[in-house]
Amino acid sequence: MSRATEEPATEAAGPVGTTRRPWLPPAVWLLGGVSLLTDTASEAIYPLLPIFLTQTLGARPFALGLIEGVAEGTASLLKVMSGVLSDRSRKRRPWVRAGYGLSTLVRPLIGLAAAWPHVLFLRFADRVGKGVRGAPRDAILAAAAPDDTRGRVFGFHRAMDHAGAVAGPLLATVFLWLAPGQYRTLFLLTIVPGLGVLALLWRLPADRADPVPAAARPAPSTDGMAAPGAGGGWSRLPGRYYALLAVLLVFTLGNSSDAFLLLRLADLGVAPAAIPLLWALLHVVKATTSVAGGLAADRWGRRGVIVAGWLVYALVYAGFARAYAALPAVGLFMAYGLYFGLTEGAEKALVADFAPAALRGTAFGLYYGVLGVGALLASAVFGLLWERAGPHAAFALGSVLALVAAGCLLAVVPAGDRRTASSGGLV
Repeated sequence: MSRATEEPATEAAGPVGTTRRPWLPPAVWLLGGVSLLTDTASEAIYPLLPIFLTQTLGARPFALGLIEGVAEGTASLLKVMSGVLSDRSRKRRPWVRAGYGLSTLVRPLIGLAAAWPHVLFLRFADRVGKGVRGAPRDAILAAAAPDDTRGRVFGFHRAMDHAGAVAGPLLATVFLWLAPGQYRTLFLLTIVPGLGVLALLWRLPADRADPVPAAARPAPSTDGMAAPGAGGGWSRLPGRYYALLAVLLVFTLGNSSDAFLLLRLADLGVAPAAIPLLWALLHVVKATTSVAGGLAADRWGRRGVIVAGWLVYALVYAGFARAYAALPAVGLFMAYGLYFGLTEGAEKALVADFAPAALRGTAFGLYYGVLGVGALLASAVFGLLWERAGPHAAFALGSVLALVAAGCLLAVVPAGDRRTASSGGLV
């Protein structure tokens, strides 16, 4: 990896007083562009997938929950493996290239699906790619800036994700306006932004020697594997990091797939052609609040910003539990974007704060693994509860678990979390 990619921006900037530190390192801009194009392709499909599954392929809500739970669970669990292996090899670029490449090539094939199990397999393969790339990419981002700008880096990256998630649905809306009901053709055409992803990946700088001192790395054994008791680096992570993961699991158990929000909007009378447009507007909210949320986490601490986001989530899900008309549901759906802006960058920054630099791939991998287990269980339970007790009960459960998780986070993470974590006080 190039020096600008792997080292903090303070080192790349040179001696104090000679060069101003860039607002964002070049590697962050490059990976942001990759994420923008990837989300342009994936989000042209995702908001239409519940309608395609239920109306075109005849799937039921439980099948939708199973597909999304398996898809997101697979992605998150594989991030554990890729994070650990990228730490051991000290190489991030091969994982990032392979992951984005696989998703780019598999995703358009959803347009050829003849039954919902075909979509299940393709979503699984797509999310394998996401799982392979996620933790190594985040480790690159974490290494690209010092801790006082880490919230900004992750907030910017999420904003680029969301910008792509605006472009994709808008393009889908225009396409369906010109060719109503042609979902399959639209899905196949997502290979076009995918080619742009492959071009940017070709420019990703080569890995370089890890700047972290050898003493800080997991000790190898004589057979080339991790030393006994090292747990692939897991046992070297601070105890409070694992307490944070437990709290995140509580929240995630109530955080089902967003596909259910889209399905609920359709049930309440929102026209199918308007669903991609609403999805795009949601990501406008996400994109405009992500950088602000990351900056707020840097300035005032991660804990308070995350709790605020979880409270927004609880209110939105409580509102969906009681919604009986399209208009108020659309308003709640727009407010839902604020939850992402407040939490996504702050959560990742907090994970990076709690983990030693040599183990950040492992730390992000475990983080995504916990989210994956929760996503699989949450989506399956949500779909089953929707069928057995109705959508109102399912959304109410998500709201309650968000409130419980917010209280737990206040107990686990002390005030002034960023400064304490950065100084090594969280053990």
